[in-house]
Amino acid sequence: MKIVVIGGTGLIGSKLVAGFGEQGHEAVAASPNTGVNTLTGEGLADALTGADVVVDVSNSPSFEAAAVMEFFETSTRNLLAAEAAAGVGHHVALSVVGTDRLQQSGYFRAKSAQEKLIESSTVPYSIVHATQFFEFVRSMADAATDGGTVRFAPVLFQPIAGDDVARAVGRVAVGSPLNTMVEVAGPEQVRMDEFFRDALAERDDPREVVADASADYFGAELGERTLVAGPDAVLGEIRYRDWPGRTAPAK
Repeated sequence: MKIVVIGGTGLIGSKLVAGFGEQGHEAVAASPNTGVNTLTGEGLADALTGADVVVDVSNSPSFEAAAVMEFFETSTRNLLAAEAAAGVGHHVALSVVGTDRLQQSGYFRAKSAQEKLIESSTVPYSIVHATQFFEFVRSMADAATDGGTVRFAPVLFQPIAGDDVARAVGRVAVGSPLNTMVEVAGPEQVRMDEFFRDALAERDDPREVVADASADYFGAELGERTLVAGPDAVLGEIRYRDWPGRTAPAK
C-alpha cells in the first residue's frame, strides 16, 4: 500500500512514516522539505501518483487567526482536489479533541473549517481527534507564562504521548475509511494546573504554576471537560510518569 504522509517530516509524521515502512508499506514523507507544498500545490500530483491513502498531519506555521485559516482552507482544498484526481481511496486527517468547543479561538475555527472541507469532499475519509501531546508540555507552559508565573485553568486535562497518537492514526490509515471522527486520548485525566505543576517540578523548572479559572487556551475559555475525550475514545498506553521525555531540563 502506498501511503503519503503530509507533514511527514514533523513530530507525528516522521513516526508514521517509520511505522508504515516497518509494516511493509510504501511510505512517502511529503512536506516542503521534500518538495511537496500543499499551499502552492507544488509536487502534489507527483507525490500522490499511485497513492492508496493520504494522511494529513501538517500544521500551520502561524497561529494568527487569518494566517491559520488561510493555511488550513487552502492546503486542504489543494490536497483533496489532488487526491480526487489521483484516485486516492482514503484521506486521514489529524485534528484536536474539543475543536467544536474551542470556537473562540481562531486556530480552532480554522481546524473546524478544515474538517468541513474533508467531510464535504468526494474522497472517503477518517478524522482522528487527539488530545494535547506530552511533547508540547514545555511550549504550552511557555505560552502560559507571565514573568515567573505560569497560569493554567483548574480543568480536566488528558494529554497523550506522540507515539500513541502515531499508532492510533496509523491503525486508522491502514483500515477502511470511517467517514466520521474518532478520538484518541491519554490514559489518565488530571487537573491541568496540577499536571503542569508536577511536570515543571520534574524538570527543575523554577516557575510557579497558579490555578487561574480565567486562563484561556489559544484564546478560548475552558470548561471542566473542554479538553478531555468522550467515553468512546481510544486510550493511549503510555502514562506521563513513564514517558522518557518528562525529565528534560528546563531551558
